Amino acid sequence: MKNFITKHFYGDYGEIEEGGVSNKNEQNIAWPLWEVFIRSKQGLDHKHVGSLHAADAQMAIENARDVYTRRLEGVSIWVVESKNITASNPEEAGELFEPAENKIYRHPTFYKLPKEVDHM
Repeated sequence: MKNFITKHFYGDYGEIEEGGVSNKNEQNIAWPLWEVFIRSKQGLDHKHVGSLHAADAQMAIENARDVYTRRLEGVSIWVVESKNITASNPEEAGELFEPAENKIYRHPTFYKLPKEVDHM
């Protein structure tokens, strides 16, 4: 019986041979990482629910549907290749967000709200 266990990282694939995946030329191509966003109901915003590896955008959407909406949790799926996301550096958070600290008018906590709108 042929051994089907080979060393692969999640998302890697090699040449397909009869009986399984071969790694004989050691040139695995890693599938890109995709970030998945799901909208649970119409009118709500998309929420990040996780990540997955896929060969292309269509496969990423299909895999996201299978993994993250098995119980009808969503009405819309967005997938974004992780390399296309630019994030702020946590070490520079003070410099980045500091200018907003002295603009108290952006958070009108000093206004009195009528009881009819106390849910805000």
